[in-house]
Amino acid sequence: MGFRFRKPSTVSGTRRVPASLIGLAGLFLTWEVASQTGLVPGLYLRPPSEVLPTMVDLLGDETFLRALLATVLATVIALVIAVLIAVPSGLLLGSIPLVRRACMTVVEFLRPIPSVALIPLALLVTGTGPDTKIALAVYGALWPILFNTMYALDELDPLHVETARAFGTGRVAVLTRIALPSAAPFVLTGVRLSFAIALAVVVSTELFAGGTKGLGQFIMEANSGGAHMDQVLAGTVIAGLVGYAANAGLERLHTKLFAWNAPRGDAS
Repeated sequence: MGFRFRKPSTVSGTRRVPASLIGLAGLFLTWEVASQTGLVPGLYLRPPSEVLPTMVDLLGDETFLRALLATVLATVIALVIAVLIAVPSGLLLGSIPLVRRACMTVVEFLRPIPSVALIPLALLVTGTGPDTKIALAVYGALWPILFNTMYALDELDPLHVETARAFGTGRVAVLTRIALPSAAPFVLTGVRLSFAIALAVVVSTELFAGGTKGLGQFIMEANSGGAHMDQVLAGTVIAGLVGYAANAGLERLHTKLFAWNAPRGDAS
């Protein structure tokens, strides 16, 4: 007797939201208890009962909103540039074995270098303007998209390629009409990973480089003297919420566009 997969109902889909909220509530409760009981230094790790009202106040502050917008905009620009570089490069490396063998040593050498370690070099080359954080974020966001695109071609059914070639389809047309649509779900998964990386790099660059308006600079200024730790933590929580919202939106987009690629037990 075989197992039968039950098609998920809308009820099971709605249960995910309360479950995620329970986990988030548990995190904030643990944070509150740890701060109030002295388990961690409450002077520096302010409890959520103080941080959340500060966060609400910041969301009504025009100066903070401009800093937040600068960070999000730099992250999105970096992500778009990374996609424009990584997808064609991944298609090239994934479809031509000779190019792949020639380039993989360089790729594997560059990939482990953290973007933050390149901040001094980037400051010398591009200065302290927005170009620095965007360039470093592009570098960090490049790799998940590149590798997802490249390895997606390994999963491409050779029969599809041979059929297209039998009808006289050229190499470029095979890449754009056959390979790229097949790799698109993997590319979007890479984009989801890369957004979080790009956001972390942008905020880190704003923190360490200085002179660049954004959420990181706001956190650094609020941290001066240690008198506004509630604002520091509020800015950190907002950065986490931005990353969560972006990931949730991209995940929903992935489900909507590529439902055919979902596991058999998960497809609706």
